[in-house]
Amino acid sequence: MIPIKFIEKYKYGGWENCIYLSNEKIELVITTDVGPRIIRFGFVGEQNLFKEFSEQLGKTGGNAWRIYGGHRLWHAPEGKLRSYFPDNSLLKYNWDGKILKLSQDVEGTTKVQKVIEITLDPTNCMVEITHRIINRNLWNIKLAPWAITVMEIGGHAIIPQEPYRTWEEYILPVRSVVLWAYTDMSDPRWTWGRKYIQLKQDPKIKTRQKIGVMNTLGWIAYYLNGNLFVKRSKYDSNAEYADFGCNMEVYTDSDILEIETLGGLEGIPPDGSVTHKENWFLFRSKLEDSENSINKNLRPLIKEIESIDY
Repeated sequence: MIPIKFIEKYKYGGWENCIYLSNEKIELVITTDVGPRIIRFGFVGEQNLFKEFSEQLGKTGGNAWRIYGGHRLWHAPEGKLRSYFPDNSLLKYNWDGKILKLSQDVEGTTKVQKVIEITLDPTNCMVEITHRIINRNLWNIKLAPWAITVMEIGGHAIIPQEPYRTWEEYILPVRSVVLWAYTDMSDPRWTWGRKYIQLKQDPKIKTRQKIGVMNTLGWIAYYLNGNLFVKRSKYDSNAEYADFGCNMEVYTDSDILEIETLGGLEGIPPDGSVTHKENWFLFRSKLEDSENSINKNLRPLIKEIESIDY
């Protein structure tokens, strides 16, 4: 077995102290000067599936929140003051040869601490991301961990529909689809299919779009230039989810497309924590936006993912 390649002081995008992880198939770049952020993910030496905001790369400090790009941890439900606390400061981190743990300082306003643990599979194109939020207040709080991945422009997101059944087979509803005030279901970036909901990222269209879903199938994907990124996060039927019951959400504007998963809302006592896990998979694929192409090229990969015990 080839050991994970770990570089502790890796220069990237103007930051001097990034961390590089690779299993010789896929690679990740993680910032430690700001974050926690995973700023790069892709096949070794090939395209970054994650968006980078070039004008923000290398910046640190200050009181303004910066999107930077990449993958981040938030807490739901969203609020302009609470959610947009800047993550512009140096992180603590630990690498034990298997798991990279990144810890943010306690947020000054919310008094929560964000922790991300990254486990790269040594042989497969798979990563496990554990998100942890710790309550450093002197009182109980209630929130949900919210994992947001900012994807590079030009691709399209895929959300599975719940399995189709006729009225004769089943007459009760099987899922919720949640709309925001700015959601326009007639927007040409949406494809409302029988088996999949798709959302294209189009740099020429300035308006914002977002939906949330109760996704019991537990996966969401993004396809870009021959690469297919799949996030898997288990649905918990006993959990209370934010945003009218959403465990997965997708958002786009002219700069980005975000694929998002949420854990359940939980009460957290002082010094208690809540965790939320994602598993990432990366494939090479030739995927068109028709449902026939998705069935042919994506469905076998999803069956392969579903066979993995995690």
